[in-house]
Amino acid sequence: MMGGRKTRRWPVLALVCVAQFVNVLDVTVVLVALPSIGRDLDLPPQHLQWVVSAYALLFAGFLLLAGRTADLFGRRRMFMTGLALFATASLVCGLAGSPEVLILGRAAQGLGAAFTAPAALSIITTTFPDGGERDRALGVWTAVAAGGGAAGLVLGGLITDGLGWEWVFLVNVPVAALGLALTPALIPESRDAGAPRRLDLLGAVTITAGLVALVYGLTRVEESGFGSLSVFGTLFLAAALIWTFCLVEGRAANPLVPLRVFRSSKVVCANLVASVLTAATSPIGVLLTLYLQRVLDLSPTAAGLTYLPFSLSVVAGSFIGSRLTGSVGARATMVLGLVCVAAASLVLGGISAGGGFARLPVGLVLSGSGLGCASVASTALGTSAAREDEQGLASGLLNTSAQVGTALGLAALTTIATARSEVLMSSGEATAAALVGGFGVAFYTGAGLAVAGAFAASLLVREKGSGWGAAVGSSRAAWAGPATL
Repeated sequence: MMGGRKTRRWPVLALVCVAQFVNVLDVTVVLVALPSIGRDLDLPPQHLQWVVSAYALLFAGFLLLAGRTADLFGRRRMFMTGLALFATASLVCGLAGSPEVLILGRAAQGLGAAFTAPAALSIITTTFPDGGERDRALGVWTAVAAGGGAAGLVLGGLITDGLGWEWVFLVNVPVAALGLALTPALIPESRDAGAPRRLDLLGAVTITAGLVALVYGLTRVEESGFGSLSVFGTLFLAAALIWTFCLVEGRAANPLVPLRVFRSSKVVCANLVASVLTAATSPIGVLLTLYLQRVLDLSPTAAGLTYLPFSLSVVAGSFIGSRLTGSVGARATMVLGLVCVAAASLVLGGISAGGGFARLPVGLVLSGSGLGCASVASTALGTSAAREDEQGLASGLLNTSAQVGTALGLAALTTIATARSEVLMSSGEATAAALVGGFGVAFYTGAGLAVAGAFAASLLVREKGSGWGAAVGSSRAAWAGPATL
């Protein structure tokens, strides 16, 4: 346990929870601001997804490495390093005058969040003794993480309308600065004497570079064609980097991700579902934002409030998912959640340029409920299948899979939407109708992806039973979770 006085435990929890709230909030808070960002920085719709993907990719690529770095070099030191980087990057984003600067700033934000989040969780587990106090602390932590993702959609609209999209990023600066000022007084330094002395930096760099190349290649398909040299070369580079990562992990003394963990079909299934969930739902957030503001001409505030049913449904779905996982098992709960996500995409696919607004509450409730339900079940499955000494690895891997799903889903589905819209416009369709036609094809593709995920989950997992322990354990481990729509 840390050497801090008992009376400081709850102030420590409050401090790290505020940092986590901001980290998770920044995944979703930009969604409603995307049309304003695109208009002011002349960023076309097919490239807007990089404002989200740059954050998710760096967060995912360095999350596991950052956790080990905190154990080795000091949790407080890495927490403060992450906060400082996050604050600086937020300032860069808020002052950005070009798309390139904004996207680089978002990538730096993701890297800062990657260092802050695991260090903050380690601070909680070393501050609170095992037992009731730690359970309550981790419950607060999980609720704050879920609340950050849900609140971002509403706050993004209010901030964009009231202060301008720049303040979506600039509000982070004083919060992070206050955290940096309070940390030395509240949090004593701690480290793990048994942590591996060598860090798998090569593994983190190769997998992150490979994912960036893969996402970039997918976004180039619509513009250059799949058979073009630039697209083929980028995708080949991505495959080579990901293959290199596998080779590095197989030979490293202290690998970032020991490949043996994937021998478990439950671990594979849990991470697959985590990826499919965000890949199918994240593009809904981006495309619906464009629909609400560019087609229906709603203000950012009105668009943000439209997402309120989704935000509430994620929380409700998480509670339902926890209960279902304990009673009918993780497999059935994951399948049910993914089917709800597929149904939501089918409902939203029926929107039109002249209306279809009545479909939104139904689709958003289904999407949020399915996301919350399946997320809890996949986390329960993934952590219960891991050894006791690998719970941190299992949790980090699940969150990495969710962020990777976000980036890949946005790249693929926005590319599909843009390609379809351009075909419709070239055939004489009005711009609004062409945009909605592209959105519809993307939503239907997302529905197919969710159905495929449900089918894979039903095949990969064979459960004889499940208990409340797995569901409760999952909520403790789900410290970041899928925080996107």
